[in-house]
Amino acid sequence: MYKKRLTVFFISLFSFLFFFLTSCTFNYGEMDPSEGIMPDLVMINVNYVRVRAADPIARFHADRAEQYERQNLMKLENLSFEQYGEHTDDVNVFGKAGSASINIRSGDIFMNNDVRLEIESEDIIIETFQLDWKDEMRVLSAGEENIVNIFQSNGTSFTGIGLSVDARRRTWEFSGNASGVFVQEDEDTDE
Repeated sequence: MYKKRLTVFFISLFSFLFFFLTSCTFNYGEMDPSEGIMPDLVMINVNYVRVRAADPIARFHADRAEQYERQNLMKLENLSFEQYGEHTDDVNVFGKAGSASINIRSGDIFMNNDVRLEIESEDIIIETFQLDWKDEMRVLSAGEENIVNIFQSNGTSFTGIGLSVDARRRTWEFSGNASGVFVQEDEDTDE
């Protein structure tokens, strides 16, 4: 369920960015190659709500957004986002990152600088320095050297190196050392 909602969020974010950003361009004129690459569009204090059938699906905020049309790239600073549950105003997924870059063509998203995801329906929090979403493969990874912390409200917590999540196969694995506490809750049964 978590991976499905995470996938829906990234697809929603990609759809918004593709629709909104491909419709706006600015020409800054000829540029000296030594100056670097200039963005085609810069937006400050960006707020966006994606709505489907009159229901909000997702909301995101970025302090700064830059579109690079030739590279099919969108760069965001101080990104925060929320994904709503189906047919409700309740937030199911909350996330934030110091920066993010989105490949508009492929839907790949790279979040960097203290990434945090809170998934209400799965009762799970993921914290790491960076996360990379590969849209076509449906894989979320933290990089082989990054420390990842996973928490649940029941006391379960893990710390490991290099988390990889395959949303299609519904598998989670660490590439390096992992340790933690798994709390098994007994199901109440009427006997």
